[in-house]
Amino acid sequence: MKQNGLTDLFNDHPVLSALTERIKSATEARMGVEGLYGSSKAVAIAGAFLKTPFTHIAVVPEKEDAAYLYNDLVSLTGDDSVFFFPSTYKRSVLYEQTEPANIVLRTEVLNFLSSGGRKGIIVTYPESAMEKVISKKNLQKNTFTIRKGDNLSLEFLEELLREYNFERVDFVSEPGQYAIRGSIADIFSYSTDLPYRIDFFGEEIESLRTFSTDDQLSVNTCDRISVIPNIQDISIEVTNDSFTAFLPETSVIWIEDTGYIRDKINDISGQLARKEESGQAEGKSATILNGGRFIEECLKFRTVEIGKPGLPVSCMRFEFRTEAQPVFNKNFSLLSSKLVSNEEEGYRTFIISESQSQIDRLKDIFAEINPDLRFESMLLSLHGGFADHDIRIAVYTDHQIFDRYHKFRIRGFFTKRDSISVKELTGLNPGDYVVHIDHGIGKFGGLEKIEINGRIQEAIKLVYRDNDILYVGIHSLHRISKYKGREGAEPRIYKLGSGAWQKLKQRTKSKVKDIAKDLIRLYAKRMASGGYSFSPDSYLQRELEASFIYEDTPDQLVATSAIKEDMEAPHPMDRLVCGDVGFGKTELAIRAAFKSAADNKQTAVLVPTTILAFQHYQTFTGRLRGFPCTVEYLSRHRKPAEQKKIIADLESGKIDIIIGTHKLVGKNIRFRDLGLLIIDEEQRFGVSVKEKLKTLRASVDTLTMTATPIPRTLQFSLMGARDLSVINTPPPNRMPIITEIHDFNEEIIREGIEYEIARGGQVFVIHNRIENINEIRDKIKRICPSVRIAVVHGRMDGDTIENVMFDFIRGDYDVLVATTIIESGLDIPNANTIFINEAQHFGLSELHQLRGRVGRSNKKAFCYLLAPPLSALPQDARRRLKTIEEYSGLGSGFNIAMQDLDIRGSGNLLGGEQSGFIADVGFETYQNILSEALAELRYSETDESGDFGSGKAAGNVRTETENGGTPGQDNEARTLAARAVSGRTRSYVSDFQIDTDLEIMFPDEYISNISERIRLYKELNEIRDETALGTFARNLEDRFGALPGPAAALLDIVRIKWLAVRLGMEKIMLKNDLLIANFVSDPDSPFYRSPLFVSIMTYVNRFPGKMSVRQKETKLSLTVRDIRSVQSAIHALSNIPDSA
Repeated sequence: MKQNGLTDLFNDHPVLSALTERIKSATEARMGVEGLYGSSKAVAIAGAFLKTPFTHIAVVPEKEDAAYLYNDLVSLTGDDSVFFFPSTYKRSVLYEQTEPANIVLRTEVLNFLSSGGRKGIIVTYPESAMEKVISKKNLQKNTFTIRKGDNLSLEFLEELLREYNFERVDFVSEPGQYAIRGSIADIFSYSTDLPYRIDFFGEEIESLRTFSTDDQLSVNTCDRISVIPNIQDISIEVTNDSFTAFLPETSVIWIEDTGYIRDKINDISGQLARKEESGQAEGKSATILNGGRFIEECLKFRTVEIGKPGLPVSCMRFEFRTEAQPVFNKNFSLLSSKLVSNEEEGYRTFIISESQSQIDRLKDIFAEINPDLRFESMLLSLHGGFADHDIRIAVYTDHQIFDRYHKFRIRGFFTKRDSISVKELTGLNPGDYVVHIDHGIGKFGGLEKIEINGRIQEAIKLVYRDNDILYVGIHSLHRISKYKGREGAEPRIYKLGSGAWQKLKQRTKSKVKDIAKDLIRLYAKRMASGGYSFSPDSYLQRELEASFIYEDTPDQLVATSAIKEDMEAPHPMDRLVCGDVGFGKTELAIRAAFKSAADNKQTAVLVPTTILAFQHYQTFTGRLRGFPCTVEYLSRHRKPAEQKKIIADLESGKIDIIIGTHKLVGKNIRFRDLGLLIIDEEQRFGVSVKEKLKTLRASVDTLTMTATPIPRTLQFSLMGARDLSVINTPPPNRMPIITEIHDFNEEIIREGIEYEIARGGQVFVIHNRIENINEIRDKIKRICPSVRIAVVHGRMDGDTIENVMFDFIRGDYDVLVATTIIESGLDIPNANTIFINEAQHFGLSELHQLRGRVGRSNKKAFCYLLAPPLSALPQDARRRLKTIEEYSGLGSGFNIAMQDLDIRGSGNLLGGEQSGFIADVGFETYQNILSEALAELRYSETDESGDFGSGKAAGNVRTETENGGTPGQDNEARTLAARAVSGRTRSYVSDFQIDTDLEIMFPDEYISNISERIRLYKELNEIRDETALGTFARNLEDRFGALPGPAAALLDIVRIKWLAVRLGMEKIMLKNDLLIANFVSDPDSPFYRSPLFVSIMTYVNRFPGKMSVRQKETKLSLTVRDIRSVQSAIHALSNIPDSA
């Protein structure tokens, strides 16, 4: 519990002090307050809470208002005492789907109240408060408490969890699951938002910890935990209490607009009764209260009515004198004059923001407008500003000044994390196609134990043509990868020992080098061409950025800064911005375009569709309204006379920003002074347009934006041929899109549409067959007769499409039935539900783009994938649908791009080169070959460009990886790039192997899950330094317990690898008490002319009995005797001096 500067200001508030005294003194007081506006309501509740020893409950009319009130109270009093009590259901009891996250929050509140240890504030709303709950007695009966030091057997605990209907899994990710590994038990109770980890020592509880489902690592330690089952599973007979039955007798209930809340509860219970009468629902009425009963329950406690009186009993009224924050409409002169008048009238003005950078922007703006203005700033999050005339203060919020959305966060709101899905999707399962870098494509046959010299080893079994078997040691896992190629096409399985695979690899590398050389030449040309250097930010630029309706995420700030630096640099920019649908890429484009306009340079925004051109035109003009900047758009839908005028104005320089389709690269388009080219949704342009762009890019600053980057384009960016910015985080008040798979179920469709329209929203229905699209419209009209429906598809003429979409944007229709014409078309914050019919026919990238059409505001959004039962679908379609369902979190665009197996050749943005090699060798192997080819080019003395690998190119690789890296980047390339940049001696070894007969592995009893064992082997293979290895060891101990001997030796093998690579050794064998090391296999390698080699040979000659060197043909090897363990091998290698 905390007090802060704002609540301190209200300590001596005359009305609040009198109200607080009244609350303290009377046991059944009825009080009413009026005149509370903005967040002064939260300040009053927080003030009363801090000065009384009671628990306070706030009931407000709407869920969203409750969420904002909860956030305000957390800001004012700290999050350890404030709780959110939501409805069990995703929507309300009328719509039956439950929400596990809400059940956890409800259980947490009931558990907190039943423990009765301390006071708190609980915020709720009618749909939640009307639901009956399990009785206090039954909750206690179903709560199992565990304390540190307790004696408890694992067998008893597992029996209890089964009784509670918990599901045993390998790794816990959702409430109601548990896992047991050796002496560790993981349990996700419904009483908390993080699962618990219980560490046993025999039958004693040694430690209790919470852990993250994301990485499965511990977060905090606990002394005591409560395990509670899903209280919704408990029978209706014991679910018959109002939640007020849990409240202490001394509690205070604040209720806003009592009459409205009573009527709302009555309306929902009436609708439910009618549903039950018609047979559409069953037994739900017994689980809710009506409005009258709820008010009766509230009257058993002290009550404070906020606003209009509605209680049946009279009460003492308290009049506050506050008023809401004035509307400034981003008008700084208006705000400035208000601040001056506040000071003249003796008011202290506070401007509050969650972001220090936003406060700094405001100070900069005011410094230019009126340096004498006075205000105090405060880092705080409140939803509504206000002025209080009793204590003469004005509190203004930055988001209202700039008319920005204000986020709300609900503590404990968890979703299924992407990372678990990534592990599952990239995990190897028997039968999967895999690629071995030396032997080609085979099938994964699982992990097998094999015996070598009487010791057990673990190896990966690969099956090749004619049932040839290859065993790959766990230390060589980096040499195999899961095959990713074209969807639906089975790859060619290779025969072991044939040369076909090596030839294909060589052919691929040669082709890749040609593509890479073109990229490098273009890059060198761009670096040498000396483009326009833009001026630093103006005051107007800062004002534009401060007025963004969302708060900038850290990624967005980094990307904005990088774009500006590129624009201000003396050479042309070529930056690729990758970010999920709706993550603010358009905002970055607007900022860059305005920066260009501020220097009287023109900007061309190239988009793939006419509708997107119109949409961007609306977005740009809306965002730049009031700024000195002219925006136009050019597409086939503009009348010929309009097009002619726009083209003339463009040439004369009257237009600052032009938005258009491929028409913009036509021969008849001339710019007066083009300074910036912005390309949106790059993956949708054809090769011919890209060829035309190629000529522009070398001389004009270019910003490319995409949500689903083609993997090859992405790879080239990472390799330093282009600069890359990645936006991985969503705007703060955007929620994950709830994604569900259903068949064409009329009840689900009715429920989804009615719910969306009831909250004032709109719905998309996607059906991609024009022949029967009207039948779908008729079906929806029959299911929901009162809704207004429009249809749009690609065979309609352009004007009709534009008119229909414009009318939909304006709210003339409730439902838009459309083909994928909307995939990269509309950005409508009011449309928050989408149905995708026959979803099994769509590619992963398409599904992701379509789903991104909803959830563009701070409301929860829904995506329904309508398809036949999964069991009836082909495997690839089933996998696509499950992937899109699991990746419901925003920011999963990259993961989806990496999982999208339909890899298109058009990913090479810089030319018409098409390549089917990815399908032949698999995506990851293609990346490895690409990395090798670029590394060879970098070190090639005959490199024509003479520029690759020097300064800037390598520097980009280093900078981007240090800023967080990107999925799919090759680790060897990362290390190579880092070394090239840092100036360290380069490595002579690019690939290292180790072969041993020692027992080195993760034993089955330590890590039983095969996929997880493989994943950890791979992760261990990629570790590059002692710090990371120490972290890996600690994480293993946290998750699985103390390291057994074979696992500890496995970690030491990694240390041997580092020593060997440093000493120019490509392969080490640890067998029969010998260490045999093969040096670099290329006899022409500079290694053999290096001081390092001389130093090694000198050292070996000093110990003729212990060490010897042998040459066979062109291969040189070192033998070290009497090596009986991994530790002795480390000792022997670390003693060899390294003079490099």
